[in-house]
Amino acid sequence: MSSFTRTLVAVATGVVAAAAVLAGCTMADTNPGSSPAAERPADVRPLGAGFLGSNPSPSPEATVSPERGSWDGVVAPAGYRVVLVTAGDDAQAATVVAAVERWAAAGSIDLDVLTAAHDDEVEEHIETAVEQEPDLVIGAGDDVVDVFTLLTAQHLAQPFLMIGVELPEPTENVSSVIWPGAAYRGSGVGTSGLIDPASFTPERADEAVKAGVAGVLHGLTGIVLSLPQ
Repeated sequence: MSSFTRTLVAVATGVVAAAAVLAGCTMADTNPGSSPAAERPADVRPLGAGFLGSNPSPSPEATVSPERGSWDGVVAPAGYRVVLVTAGDDAQAATVVAAVERWAAAGSIDLDVLTAAHDDEVEEHIETAVEQEPDLVIGAGDDVVDVFTLLTAQHLAQPFLMIGVELPEPTENVSSVIWPGAAYRGSGVGTSGLIDPASFTPERADEAVKAGVAGVLHGLTGIVLSLPQ
């Protein structure tokens, strides 16, 4: 039995426990705008008015469609610590990884990239990332979704951001950025029409990284950002 398979058994109990804890939270605890997973640093500029549109307090797991450019003014502070966990040799994953690396280089971000060859390594890399206590853990590639789905609920104090993919039932510490053709939700969910490799352009990936990080910096976690066409 692989370590990931053993994790499926061990985590199941933890997921139920985490769900019970979340169910007992107050609205202030679960409101993405007041999530304990991320508080806006004092030197971070505000989001544009169109980021949340007419829904200034989205509920957990809500999908928000931000206006293009509404995140442009938000820049992570220098030294912001990020761990990127990625898997898969497909062009989509490579495009997202390259976008994260460009963003980090442009902003003096402390970036650690952990590349996995299989589920067990994804699990190991997530645990390694959490142990480092970074400001943010980013997941890239369809091949990381199943393991992130299992493990992120075990680390509620750690903010996670998924780019070009999403989790089927994210907890309050997990945000996702998707767009048409980039909305894979794991092997247990139907994928018809959700994956279009051609939609993973460098420009779209760049937007997704910046929009996602902007949301996390403002404590808007536990939601899905759906980028416009």
